[in-house]
Order: sequence, then structure tokens, then C-alpha cells
Amino acid sequence: RNSREFPGLDAWLERLSECEHLKEAEVKDLCSRARAILSAEPNVINVAAPVTVCGDIHGQFYDLKELFRVGGECPDTNYLFLGDFVDRGFYSVETFLWLIALKVRFPERITLIRGNHESRQITQVYGFYDETLRKYGSVNVWRYCTEVFDCIAIGALINDRIFCVHGGLSPTVATLDQIRQIERQREIPHDGSFCDLVWSDPEDIEGWSVSPRGAGYIFGADIVEAFRAANHVTHIARAHQLVMDGYRYMFDDALVTVWSAPNYVHRCGNVAAIMEIDESLQWQFRIFDAAPAHARVPPAASSQPDYFL
Repeated sequence: RNSREFPGLDAWLERLSECEHLKEAEVKDLCSRARAILSAEPNVINVAAPVTVCGDIHGQFYDLKELFRVGGECPDTNYLFLGDFVDRGFYSVETFLWLIALKVRFPERITLIRGNHESRQITQVYGFYDETLRKYGSVNVWRYCTEVFDCIAIGALINDRIFCVHGGLSPTVATLDQIRQIERQREIPHDGSFCDLVWSDPEDIEGWSVSPRGAGYIFGADIVEAFRAANHVTHIARAHQLVMDGYRYMFDDALVTVWSAPNYVHRCGNVAAIMEIDESLQWQFRIFDAAPAHARVPPAASSQPDYFL
């Protein structure tokens, strides 16, 4: 349907899948179409299994290609990405535009939720802003993309049982209905429930504590248990934290962190994982390494500022 309404889209997808740039006017058009689709989605998107859940990507374009090679191409595989598409990697522009082009082309087969890096303030510090300026010579493409950020949903619910969010929970959010009522179509605020959902982390503590990140909170097993009980969910799947094995369970397996950027920032040496959930809500993790050197084109020397951890 979408390819008939938008005959150039498949050609754009082909170019984006090869890490080729779209022209600025094409980016503007694509972002406008993506905003229309994403803004119509609820804050918490209902997703039907089977689905493959993916964690942070961070502009590692060739590793995203490897993810699709391992997990299956979209639309053959139904995907849910947990945010942080941009920053720190060398190819944030190409990565983000490829994902939103897939969303425009196959809106029922790929779900995107927002990470803390889908933000104007953060992308001006950690690379995406500089990358767009370097590749396009103006801030326009960054502006078009950040307008898309504002439309991306906050969470997802798989078969009413698995709650998916980028970061974690919030002391001001007890129920999914409270998340559904958040005004999301704006820059992520510095505090409050919206901020917490994209910034918070689980930790082996009781209750809540201040986050060392300077935004959000850290929260313990008792908080997760109360949220699960109040919302009749069995598990929480989230991303946001580098884990060297690609995934990590906490709190008697009630919460899982999924990380999908292998050899993060080309120096961490970690593997990546995707979480393949079947129709009966059984799942397995598929582990993968960074794309081999022969499968990637090195960035231009001038495009390698270091955005440290």
C-alpha cells in the first residue's frame, strides 16, 4: 500500500540500505511522512508476538545490517526497537533514516520507541548534530529528524504481558494508563515521568535512589514487582545500558536488558543480542558480533570525533 502511495520509497530504501545519503529535500519528505505515521500511534503501542526486540543501535549502521542478516529482514521479521538509534556511532543519519523509511514502508512490521538520545539536547553533545552538519552543511536535516523524535512512542506492550521501554520505571508512574496520558510530542523534559521512562536503570537496591546519570532514577526489584502486579504484566524488557553479553536478566528474570550495538563505539569488545519472542511468549536471544571489516566502509577520517562513554 505505502509503496503505491509513495512510489519513490522503495528506491530510497534501497539507497539507505547501502548507506547512501538522501538529498535534503528527500529527507524532509521522508521525515514528514514518518511524523504522520508515528504521531498517530499511542504512547504505549500494542504489539502482537511473534516479534524480535532490539536494544540500542547508536548509529552503528553496518552492525544494524548485521542485525537484519541475523534476525531476518523487515518485513519478513516483525521488529520492535527500544530507542537510541543515534549518537556515538559514525552513521547516525543513515541508521535513523533507514529505520524510519522501513516504518513508513512497513508500518505494521516495525515498531520504534523513543530513547534518551532521541533528544535535541543530547544529540548536540554526543554526535548526531555534528554529523548532520558535516554531511549536509546545514542544521536542516538534524531539525527534520528531531521533529520525528517528538512523535515516537514511549513504550510498547507485547500481547498485554511484556512491557517494553527504553530506560525503566518512574516513581510518578504506577500504571500503564498514566504513561498513556503523558504529553509526549515534545522535547524530553529534564525531570518527571517522561524523563524517567527513558533515563532510569534497574539496580540491586530496595525502592528508589538518585541516578548517577543525573536524570531518572535507579530502582529495585520491589519496584518492578509492584509495577508488574498493578499492570498484570509478566516481564519488563528495556535497553539503555551496555551489557557485555548482549542481554542480562535481573530480579528473578522479571526484567531483561537487551543491547544490540556490538563492539560499542568500536572499542568496548561486547557482543550484541536480539530477543526473539514467539507466539506463545517463549523467547530466545540471538547473539551476534560486529559486522566483519569486509562488510563495512570505513568513515572518512574527518568524520571520527570521539564521543567517549
